[in-house]
Amino acid sequence: MLDVAAPPHASPSMPPAVQSLAAQGFMFATGIENSAPVVAGGLRRDQLGECGFYDRWREDFSLVREIGCGFLRYGPQLHTALRGAGLYDWAFADETFAELRRLRIVPIVDLCHFGVPDWIGDFQNPDFPELFAEYAQAFARRFPWVQLYTPVNEMFITAVFSAKYGWWNERRTDDRSYVSAIRNVVRANVLAMRAILGVRPDAIFIQSESTEHFHPECPLARPHAEHRNAERFLTLDLNYGRRVCSSMYEYLMDNGMAREDYHFFMRQDLRRHCVMGNDWYQTNEHLVGADGKSRWVGEVFGYDTVTREYHERYRLPVMHTETNMDQGPRGDESERWLWKQWSGLMRMRQIGVPMLGFTWYSLTDQVDWDTALRKVNGKVNPRGLYDLDRRIRPVGRAYQRLIAEWGEVLRLEDACLRLPLAAA
Repeated sequence: MLDVAAPPHASPSMPPAVQSLAAQGFMFATGIENSAPVVAGGLRRDQLGECGFYDRWREDFSLVREIGCGFLRYGPQLHTALRGAGLYDWAFADETFAELRRLRIVPIVDLCHFGVPDWIGDFQNPDFPELFAEYAQAFARRFPWVQLYTPVNEMFITAVFSAKYGWWNERRTDDRSYVSAIRNVVRANVLAMRAILGVRPDAIFIQSESTEHFHPECPLARPHAEHRNAERFLTLDLNYGRRVCSSMYEYLMDNGMAREDYHFFMRQDLRRHCVMGNDWYQTNEHLVGADGKSRWVGEVFGYDTVTREYHERYRLPVMHTETNMDQGPRGDESERWLWKQWSGLMRMRQIGVPMLGFTWYSLTDQVDWDTALRKVNGKVNPRGLYDLDRRIRPVGRAYQRLIAEWGEVLRLEDACLRLPLAAA
C-alpha cells in the first residue's frame, strides 16, 4: 500500500493518485532514446536501432538499476507496434515490459515519440488522433499494471519540427500545416489519456514538453518574441483546457482550426491526472531578430526561471523530464550541466514548487542529434550516462552519486516532515 501522506514537495490540493505518486519519494529517472521521425528521403530514424537497444535491451535495463534509477522513460515503437487500424504487434513490448516489471523499474511509457507508422503518413492525417487513442487503450489493456504515461512526447517540438521548420515527417513550413499538426497531436494526446483512464482510472500522465523562451534582440524584434512566447504555450494550453490569449486564438482560427476543435479542448478536464513534465536543453532559449527569425542563444534565464513561468501558468506538480549535455572537449561539461540542473530544481523545490522528479536523458549516447537527425552522419553524441559500448561515463558516475546522496537526504526530509507534532 502507498503512503498517501503528502510529503513536502506534494500539495494538499493534488489529486489522490498524484499525491500517492509523490508519497513514494522523489523520482530519479533516465530514458531510452526512442525517437523515430521520418526525415528527407523517407528515411526512418529509429534511435532504438541506431543506439543498439534492440540487441542490448536486457543489458540496458540492468544499467538502469546499476545507476540507481527507479523510473525509466521508455515505450514501444509506434511505427512497428501499430500495424494497422486495430492491429497490434506486442511481441517486443511483452518481452521488455516483463523484464522491467521483474527488475521493479517503474516505466513512464512513451507511446508516440516524434513519428507515426508509414501507413498513417504524418501528423497532418486527421485520422491519427482516434487511431492513436485506440492504440493507447489496447496498450493499457495489455499492460494493466502500468500507471505512468507520456502519450505524445514533446507535442510542441513534434509540431514545430514537422510542420514549422520542415525537418521531419510532413516536412512543411506553413502556418496552416503547423496549426493542423498542433490540433492533431494534442487531440491524440487528450483522446489517449481518456482511453487509458477507461482502463486504469488512477493513471497519471507526465507531459514531457519542451520548455522554451524567446528573447528579443532589438526593439523591432519585440512583437515577434511576444508572439513566440505566447505560441510556446499552445500545446499545453489546449491539452489542459486553458483558454489561449486573444492573439493565439486569432492565429489558430486564421490558420484552419475550427471553433468546434477549440471548444473540444476547452471542455477537457484531465488536469487532475497530470504532472507537468518540463524538458530543458541549451537550445531552449532563443534570440529573435527584427525579421522574426530566431536562433539558439544558450542559457540566459535557465531552467528554474523559465519553468517557474510554466508552473505559474498551470499550477501543476512538476517533473524535470529531460536534459543532457555533450561531455565537451574537456570531458566534464555534462557533469557541470547535471549539477546546474539539479541546483535549479532544488531552488524550485525550496520556493515551494512541487518538484516530483528529475531525468537525465538518455541512458546511452545518441546518434546524429547534433543535426536533429536530419543528416545521416552516424555521429555519436556523447550525452548519455553510458557510451554505446555500455561503459559508464563520468556524468553517469556523477548521477549515480547524486541519486545515492540526495535520494537519502530527500527521504529523511520527507519522513521528518510527516512525523506527528510532539505534544507540548
